[in-house]
This record gives sequence, structure tokens and C-alpha cells, in this order.
Amino acid sequence: MILPNKKYKIALIGYRLSGGGSDKVMANLSLFFESKGIEVHIITVIDEVSFPYAGKLVNLGLLKNNSNSVFNKFKRLRALQKYLNTNDFDFIIDFRFRTKVIQELIISRWIYNSKTIFTVHSFLIDHYMPNNSWLTRSMYNHCYANVALVPAMKNIIEKTHNLKNIVTIANPVNLIEINEKNGEKVDITFDFIIAIGQFENPIKQFGQLISSYGNSILPEKQIHLLILGEGDRTNLEMAIKKAKMADFVHFIGYQENPYNYLKKAKFLVLSSKNEGMPNVILESLACETPVVAFDCPSGPREMIHNRENGILVENQNWQKLIGAMNEMVLNERLYQYCKQNSLESISPFLLGNIGQQWLDLMKITIK
Repeated sequence: MILPNKKYKIALIGYRLSGGGSDKVMANLSLFFESKGIEVHIITVIDEVSFPYAGKLVNLGLLKNNSNSVFNKFKRLRALQKYLNTNDFDFIIDFRFRTKVIQELIISRWIYNSKTIFTVHSFLIDHYMPNNSWLTRSMYNHCYANVALVPAMKNIIEKTHNLKNIVTIANPVNLIEINEKNGEKVDITFDFIIAIGQFENPIKQFGQLISSYGNSILPEKQIHLLILGEGDRTNLEMAIKKAKMADFVHFIGYQENPYNYLKKAKFLVLSSKNEGMPNVILESLACETPVVAFDCPSGPREMIHNRENGILVENQNWQKLIGAMNEMVLNERLYQYCKQNSLESISPFLLGNIGQQWLDLMKITIK
């Protein structure tokens, strides 16, 4: 056990400080850990920084060249090893997705030299652990812990790979940051619902969402659909044309501050095939905006209390998704009830509560 008067030192390792859900979690935890007097070092692989963070940033993305050759990758791996060897970290927490088996085996067994916690941020666990269970156990059975976001993810990892060191800690939501930013002006004069995600990720199913929106009563009620994100819009533009919704569906790109749009939206809609624990649901509820979402694996059912702070829709039932969107417009009593419950419903996921779970996992006592 670490002594209570020790100055704790933690390395957080992720791909970047921009865009992704796991990157946002890493950034938020850096703020929490520093607020508790912990020395935080953030090590990133890609040179992208937009999220608020705390601590020292070690940006290995600055070493990446255009060719991204084997030699260049080795250079960055060696720089990581040297930095970890130079610093005496109490814990390393890895937020990256990990699909390159040989590289990850080397990192987990020979590069990481402190108590290590690996995180899994998607129900598609093969983005983090090899399908070969022997390899997975070789990489992850020896570490301090593996953190899954929800019980369903923990169960599938244990069932698939027979790992014994899986714990569950949900994503946190940083209410202070959201409250600071969600009051910024949005230059939109019409009513709208909102969807958020990368266009090139078929998991979000934005094309089918556009079609479903077109078949709902929302266009008739002059309620538009805003999609925040970036990527190739070719297929989505085709879906808009087919649905004859060019006047009602709007792409506004990636927004460093999505909270002002979430605050003004009537509700958020999530139509994914699968998730991990989508931060956008917590962020929407933090903005007092209800959510309509598929009960997909995994995450939505942990955050949405059906007909309390939104509507949880039978997974992949598009007709019921249309019905839920319609009801949130037609049933004003239900809508207002969900809206008034939204903010209170995220209490278990506030950064202070989730951060304390991380401290408890690491047996760190702050006096």
C-alpha cells in the first residue's frame, strides 16, 4: 500500500487530447487528480490538443513524421520507454485502443514498468484485447487492473478471456466545464434535435437516422436535425436526398464546444449499433437535454432511466425510434418531466464521484 503522506505520481497515456471519448475521460481525470495534489503526466501519441487538461503534457506526436516508418515508430516507442524509466510513476493508466498485438505485448510486458491499469472503452473488446485468449492473458493478467466501463463489458471480458482482474468504473462527466460553456450563443433560429459523432464510423448509423427522422413528424413540426462531427459526408448526403430532407438536416462539423448546441437542442438522439459508454449522453443530460437512444450494447441503459430522463428504445428497432422521437414532441408532459430530471440523473457520474472510485482502486488516500 502507498503511504498516505507520499506525493503520488501518475502517467496517463492516450492517443490525443481531442475528439475521442476515451481521450475526454483521460483529460477529465487529469483535472481531478491534479486537484487532489497528485503529480500528473499525460503522454499522447498524436499531436492533437483541444480538451482542457492538467499536468505535464508529453506529446510523442511531435516525433511522428510523414512516412510513419518502422524506424519512426521505434523512435517513439523508445522515447516512451526512456520517459517511463526516467520517472518513478506510482501508476500508469492506459486509455488507448490496442489492436497491434506484437506492439502491445512489448509495451505491456517490457515498456510499462509501474503498476499499470488498462482501460476498455468499447463493447467491441477486440479493439483493446486480442481475440486469442492466451495472448490476452499474457498481456493483461499480470497488470494491476483492467477497467471496463459497465458490467456488460466486464462480463464479456471475463467470459471470453477468463481474466481475473476486471473492475468497473464508469466515465465521468465534468459539470463545471459544461456549465462554463453551455451558455455560449448559438446562432440558430429554428428548433432542432441533435446527433453527435464521426461520419466515417458506421457504428453511429447516421444514414438510417436521417431516413428515420424524415419519416417522423419532426419535419412537419419544423424541428430540424443537427449533426455534429466530421468525415466523408457522401453517403449521408445521399440519404438526405433520398429522404428529401435537404432543408431540415444540417451538418455543422466538429465543435470544440458542443455543449451550447446540446443546451439548445430539444433532445439528443443516439442511434448506434454499439457503444462503450457514450459521453455524449451524460453531456446532454448535464445540459438538461433529454435523450432518445437505442438500448444498444453498451452504456445507454446505465445512464437513461426510461421515461424519466429520456426514452430507451428497443435495440435497432427503427420504427420504435421514430415513435420515441414523435412522442418527445407530441407528449409535452413526458418531455418536460424528462427534462426536469435530466441534470439530477447524472449525479453518480460526476467527476468527483468517479474520480474517487479511481483513487479507491489505486488505494490512494488524500488527506
